[in-house]
Amino acid sequence: MSLPDPTAQDIRGTEDFARVERFFASVHAPAFGEISNADSPSASPNGEAIAFAGEVLTALEGRTRTRLCVADADGARLLTDDDADERSPRFSPDGRVIAFTSDRAVAGVQQVELLDVASGQVWQTPPVDGTVEYLHWSPGGDRILLGVAGLGADRSGGEGSGGIAQGAAAPETDADWLPHVDAGAADDQWRSAWVYDVEQASVERVSPERINVWEAVWCGPDALLVVVSPTPDEGAWYTADLQRLDLSTGHLEKLYSTDRQLGWPAASPSGDRVGVVRAVCSDRWVVAGDVVLLGEDGPSSVDTLGVDVTHLQWLDDLRLAFAGVRGLDSVVGVHDTASGQTAELWSSNTTIGSRYPSASFREDGSAAVVHHSYDIYPELAWLRDGKTQVVASLRHRGADHRVEVAGSAEPVTWLAGDGWEIQGILCTPDGPGPHPLLVNIHGGPVWAYRNSWAIGGALTPLLVSRGYAVLHPNPRGSGGRGQEFAEAVFGDMGGADTHDFLSGIDHLVDRGLVDPERVGVFGGSYGGFMSSWLVTQDPARFAAAVPVAPVTNWYSQHHTSNIPYFDQIFLNADPHAAGGLYHDRSPVMFADGVRAPVLQITGLEDRCTPPTQATEFHNALLSAGVTSVCVSYPGEGHGIRAFPAVIDFSTRVVDWFERHMPAQSSPEEG
Repeated sequence: MSLPDPTAQDIRGTEDFARVERFFASVHAPAFGEISNADSPSASPNGEAIAFAGEVLTALEGRTRTRLCVADADGARLLTDDDADERSPRFSPDGRVIAFTSDRAVAGVQQVELLDVASGQVWQTPPVDGTVEYLHWSPGGDRILLGVAGLGADRSGGEGSGGIAQGAAAPETDADWLPHVDAGAADDQWRSAWVYDVEQASVERVSPERINVWEAVWCGPDALLVVVSPTPDEGAWYTADLQRLDLSTGHLEKLYSTDRQLGWPAASPSGDRVGVVRAVCSDRWVVAGDVVLLGEDGPSSVDTLGVDVTHLQWLDDLRLAFAGVRGLDSVVGVHDTASGQTAELWSSNTTIGSRYPSASFREDGSAAVVHHSYDIYPELAWLRDGKTQVVASLRHRGADHRVEVAGSAEPVTWLAGDGWEIQGILCTPDGPGPHPLLVNIHGGPVWAYRNSWAIGGALTPLLVSRGYAVLHPNPRGSGGRGQEFAEAVFGDMGGADTHDFLSGIDHLVDRGLVDPERVGVFGGSYGGFMSSWLVTQDPARFAAAVPVAPVTNWYSQHHTSNIPYFDQIFLNADPHAAGGLYHDRSPVMFADGVRAPVLQITGLEDRCTPPTQATEFHNALLSAGVTSVCVSYPGEGHGIRAFPAVIDFSTRVVDWFERHMPAQSSPEEG
């Protein structure tokens, strides 16, 4: 089989593009027009229904959009019939109304709408100045808290970077040459808190001007618990603190600050008890760590049974429920503040939630979740009495096909050179090894792979279907192993964690599972950095590499990224000084030692790891005589997310590995 020219701009007419397109069509087309995935579950107060945002595809075009859905004894179904993007459903405390956001009025701009559960009637609320990112009902159900982002604000790296209102209608102008002007924080870049009064059908901003509200929840009926910073830039999140906002006076009271990051604030219904997750974090919204309770005697830690907590919710004024990660397991538990005891309610090597475990709890401790694994298609379920009770599976014929061709997944562990145990998930094609191996390195570095549907995304099952084994390692710095493990990468990115990957490859070779002559590496964000870095540190090991949204020069990354504080704290070095880790851990400085051919992928709208990072390494490799191709996608940010660009991207990745380290047998997928 001839492979398309990797330097061609348009490969749509090639045989392999058609093969990859058929793969995506086989997986998705059987569910066109139906609910094919789920996110943001909300438990009804009576425990009979789960509202959720359901993915509905009609073609392999554009970005993923979701619709308001519900799952109950009658299965899963749509609750609205418009072609809007609808998100963040939340049942009211009495269960009569579902609040959600929709871009029905202006594409790409989310506003709040309400659905009457009994009649199905939908009504709009007054618009806010910006786009609504999340919402929470007040304890009494008479008001709704809205987290609002200005239309000039950034998405987090985990959300794809770029502008928060990407896809929104641009203002009309008769001059397409007008420049982009950046003078620091603009008025439309701030995030704020608003409150909608249900009875009055009115909305008002409640947070002060020039205070950026990253997260907010109710803290009793008359106050909010907020994570705030004095500026709106993405880098400011890393030093944000926890404060209480009095709604009657507008007064902010600082409750807690730390040299780590804060997320998932939670307050009891009365507001008398508050908690927050404290963790070392590399991305906003990707927070997994320790629970801190704040009281009159100061902060105190909660025993979470070894779980890195990724979601908090008070069941009542005494009991705090949580979800999180422990090793490769997802765990749900509850802490009783009266007794000081913590109980584990459910744990499994399967997954709940998307990027990290999340749940919607009822007062009795049961929880509504989206449950899945490598071979379990996403399903709406209740966690009750330590068991998973499925309400509605979204599985369809396309999912069956993916299971047939995507081999199997198994947990693996190995010892790094210094004796630390490293965990991961290995996906292998059917049949005996040794297989060619691709190491798929996750972003962060503080994140973690879990046993989830497709694990690393669409590429993993596609590559396995073509005869490759794919290793998903969780090296030091990953979540789920406690803060000491996560902080081990602090001041040492590209140091000891480098050998966690290399020792994992050695382990699989020693087991006879993989062919040491056919080892490749790929990954996005921090995985893009590490994919670039590894081929400079062990040139003979790798046959090919595909860094996606990489960092290749920490100096220029610091001065061009929208999160400069990240590299400064994680390298624990001075970006203005010559030498040191900013030099010693930059792949571009060692490009002349690379031997593996490198395909670099970047999005031109990426503000997190700007596209110039890929360009720098690409030019350095070419100067060193190394085979290198750099592919940049217009309209894409931190990762490739829209069709048909996803198909083009996937085709180029598969072809790169098949060109430079072909599988001995490549099963033909449908």
